[in-house]
Amino acid sequence: MIEPATLEHEAEPLKADAFIRAKLPRLPHEPGVYRFLDARGEVLYVGKANSLRKRVAAYAKVEALSGRLKRMVALVRGLEVVTTSSEVEALLLEANLIKRYRPPFNILLRDDKSFPYIVIRHGHPFPQIGRLRGAKQKGIEYFGPFASSGAVNETLSALLRAFPLRSCNDTIFSTRVRPCLQYQIKRCTAPCVGRIAEEDYTALLSDARAFLAGKSRDVQERLQAEMMAASENLQFESAAALRDRLKALAHITAKQGINVTSVEDADVIAAHREGGMVCVQVFFYRDGRNYGNRVYFPAHTQDADPSEIVGAFLGQFYSERLPPRLVLMSELPAESELFAEALSIRAGRKVQVIAPQRGERRKLVGQALRNAKEALARQMAESASQRDLLRRLAETIGLGQPPERIEVYDNSHIQGTDAIGSFIVSGADGLDRSQYRKFTIRSTDLTPGDDFAMTREVLGRRFARLKREDPDRESGLWPDLVVIDGGQGQLSSVEETLAAQGVENVELLAIAKGPNRNAGRETLHRPGRAAMTLDPRDPVLYLLQRLRDEAHRFAISTHRAKRAKGIRRSALDAVQGIGPSRKRALLAHFGSVQGIERAGLADLEGVPGINKAVARAVYDHFHDGG
Repeated sequence: MIEPATLEHEAEPLKADAFIRAKLPRLPHEPGVYRFLDARGEVLYVGKANSLRKRVAAYAKVEALSGRLKRMVALVRGLEVVTTSSEVEALLLEANLIKRYRPPFNILLRDDKSFPYIVIRHGHPFPQIGRLRGAKQKGIEYFGPFASSGAVNETLSALLRAFPLRSCNDTIFSTRVRPCLQYQIKRCTAPCVGRIAEEDYTALLSDARAFLAGKSRDVQERLQAEMMAASENLQFESAAALRDRLKALAHITAKQGINVTSVEDADVIAAHREGGMVCVQVFFYRDGRNYGNRVYFPAHTQDADPSEIVGAFLGQFYSERLPPRLVLMSELPAESELFAEALSIRAGRKVQVIAPQRGERRKLVGQALRNAKEALARQMAESASQRDLLRRLAETIGLGQPPERIEVYDNSHIQGTDAIGSFIVSGADGLDRSQYRKFTIRSTDLTPGDDFAMTREVLGRRFARLKREDPDRESGLWPDLVVIDGGQGQLSSVEETLAAQGVENVELLAIAKGPNRNAGRETLHRPGRAAMTLDPRDPVLYLLQRLRDEAHRFAISTHRAKRAKGIRRSALDAVQGIGPSRKRALLAHFGSVQGIERAGLADLEGVPGINKAVARAVYDHFHDGG
C-alpha cells in the first residue's frame, strides 16, 4: 500500500548536505521512493530504497558521490518521500515517477514512443485486421511488438496478400455497396458485400492468427498440400492463388531475418559504453521470429556505472510496456532478482532476466552488442562532426566559445489569426526535440501580422521565466546563442526586449533571407558588428539553414495543429444541451453539420437520443429562432 508523500522544505536554506542530515531522523526505516527538489520545487532526482533513512543518508556524504550527484546535492532544497509495502513496489513506482517528471539528474530513456502491433479486432462477424500503437484494449488481439512502423506496415501488407482479410473500419464496412480497391488488388475478400461466406472468412482468419502466433510452418505445409491437390485436380486458378499466398508468407519470414529455436518470446538488450556515451540496443523476438530492433541513447550517463545504467533502462523501458517471458541482457543490473520480480508483477506472469554465457541465446546477445557498438560509433562520429561545426560557428560569428545550447525562434500565423511563437533547441548532440517549446500569442492589441511584436512577447515571456526560476543559470536551460529569423530591425527589437528584462551575456544572431528569398545568400547580423554573408557552400551556413528551417517547420506544424483544432470545433458546440454524445448522434445520422442545418424539426426529433427540446434548440440555432 502506498502511503501519502511527506514533503520536507527548509524555511531558511541550509547547506545541502546539512539539509539532508537534518531530515534523516524523521525518515522511516521502510521501503519507498524519495524525491530531491530544488528551490522552485522542481524534481531534481528520483530514487528508490529498501530503507529510506539509510539510502538518503548516503547523499549527506558528498565526497563519496559521483560528479553528477554532487551537482544534484548542491541544488537540493526540498525532499519528498513515499513509503511502499515492498522494495519491488518502490522499484515500479520509481520508474513511473522518472517517466513523469524527467528529472535532470536521473539516467533517462530519451525515447518514450510506444511500439506498433498487428491487431485483430474481434466482436464482429468479420473481424478486422490492422495496426495499432498505444495502450492495449479489450476485444483486440495483439501480435508483436514490432520495432518500427515500417516493419509492421511491410509485414501487414504481405500478410494481406496471403490472408486477404478486411482492414477497413466498421463504419466503412457497413456502408459499402460495392467492393473497394482492396478487393480489386486481391488484398481483401469483400465480406462487406457478401463475396465470402462467414465460415470461409473465419477459416482464413484462423490461418492468419496461427501464422502470427508462430505456427507458420504448419500453415505453409497445409497451404502447399492444398496447392498440390488443386493442381492435380486441374483447378489451376485455385492453385495459383495458393501459390501467391505462399510467396507472401515466404516474403514475411525472409524480411524478419534471424529466426531462432531457443527462444519464443524474448527481448534481447545489450548496452555498450564508450567515450562517456552509452548505446542500448533492443531486439524483439516473438514466436521465434525476429520482429526488429530499436536503438536508444540514454541521457545523463557520464559518470554512472554500467549496472546502474541498465537498471535505469529496464525500469523505464518496461514502465508502460508488458515484458515478454524472457529478457536476455549483455549485463545484469545490480538487483537483477528484484527487477525480475517487478517485471513479473507488471506482466502478471513469471519473467526471467538473465545474461546468457553460452549457446544460441548468447549469440543473440552478441549480435545485439555488436549492433550497439556500431550504432554508438556512428553516433559519436556524428557528435564529433556536430561539435566541429559548433566550433566553426563560434569562430565565424565571433563567439567566445562554442555554444552548448542554441535556441532558434520563429512565429507562424495567417493574417494574424491563430498566432503562435516557438523555439527549437540544438547543441553538441544535435536537435533536442524534448526541449522544443511553443507559445500562444496572448496580446490582444497586436497589429495582425506584426512579427516584431510577436517575437518581443515570446522572448519576453521566455526570459522572464528563466530569470524567475533559474536566476543563477545552474539548470543548463539558458541559451548560449539565440537565433532569430530576420534582419537588423528584428535584431534591434530583440536586444531591446532582453535589455528590458535585464538579461545579459546571451549572444544573438539574426538571419535575413537573401534577395528573392534565395537560400545561400542569407545575411547574418550580430549586435555591434557589420552584417556578413558566407560562402553558399560553407558548412556553417548549412548548419544555420538547417536550424532555421527546422524552427520554421516546428512553428508551421504547431500553427496548423492549432488551426485544425479550431476548425474541428463544430457549430454544434454553441448549441445549449449538445454534448459529445448528442453531437456524435447527430453527425452519424445526418453525415455533416450542413446536413443538420438543412434538416427539418421532425427529422431532428427522429434522431436517437435527441428529445423534442434539444431538437428545437438545434433547429432554432440554425434558423435564427424561427
